[in-house]
Amino acid sequence: MTIQPHSLPLFPPAYRSHMDNPLTAHHLSRELVLRYPNQGESIVFVCIGTDRSTGDALGPLIGALLEKRRLPGFHVYGTLKEPVHALNLEKTMIMIHKLHPGAFIVGIDACLGQLKSVGYIEIDNGPVRPGAGVQKKLPDVGDIHLIGIVNVGGFMELTMLQNTRLYLVTEMANTITDAIHYSNILYRK
Repeated sequence: MTIQPHSLPLFPPAYRSHMDNPLTAHHLSRELVLRYPNQGESIVFVCIGTDRSTGDALGPLIGALLEKRRLPGFHVYGTLKEPVHALNLEKTMIMIHKLHPGAFIVGIDACLGQLKSVGYIEIDNGPVRPGAGVQKKLPDVGDIHLIGIVNVGGFMELTMLQNTRLYLVTEMANTITDAIHYSNILYRK
């Protein structure tokens, strides 16, 4: 089943900031709001990954943190308790489109990159392509996406995801969760 992305106006270019920058959450929140649709439309966050691999747990950890904050008007799929991963991603996306027709979807995932990019959080237009770093063909997710670069890619990707530092993943998850929380406040103004 092919599902078309939300019809979007022109968006700002990609934005990235390192998680150690104290202003990252603030800047990411503004970048998110610039990309959100008009108020009143449903916004869904699909946090992709599994807690069976430290590096791949970024999405479910963000989902669990967001779920605790209960942000009005924002719907969250993919938590530590109920992760969205390779085995249930397609089914979950079909369910989301049935429950939230026409919703604006933000895909969130961990990824691998160059050594100098580890620790960066990126937001960009268009869907995230989960599984690309480990050569899995999975459905694209989102009208926009947020990714966290958790480790070095290019060789032994599964091993790199499994050997990612938990500290990096939790700090990155907290920063992204704060950014989404702040964006909710700005969006509802």
